[in-house]
Amino acid sequence: MTAVSVGEELGPLVTGPVTRQLLALFAGASGDRNPLHIDIDYARAAGRDDVIAHGMLSMAWLSRLVVERFGPESLTSLQVRFLSPTPVHAVVHCRGVVTAVGEQTTGTAVQLDLWTDLDDGTTTLRGSATCLVGRTRREERDK
Repeated sequence: MTAVSVGEELGPLVTGPVTRQLLALFAGASGDRNPLHIDIDYARAAGRDDVIAHGMLSMAWLSRLVVERFGPESLTSLQVRFLSPTPVHAVVHCRGVVTAVGEQTTGTAVQLDLWTDLDDGTTTLRGSATCLVGRTRREERDK
């Protein structure tokens, strides 16, 4: 792992556009078959113009942003607050910033602020994550 410092920016990881096919595939993979995400008639009856993306899809993209920087075994916690729906056809920009770095006996603890924005500037998610980097789980197990 390369050095990490407070203020380091992550991203953007740009994903999308969100398509109906992507939402159907995510519904199948995640088990979240809420019709608000895949059935336009249901979405319209609920007062929407169209279906909206699963919040967990954007959360998954935030996870990808983090693990691409720090590695798949590093992510120890991820919390988000869903602020606004992500409409079909949206392009999502995932970003983050390192807010704290601290040395521990098990590695380097990295705190992150994370968020997703749409092309129009709408922030759809805000959250935080903690990573433990610098030591593999195998090294921890073999201690």
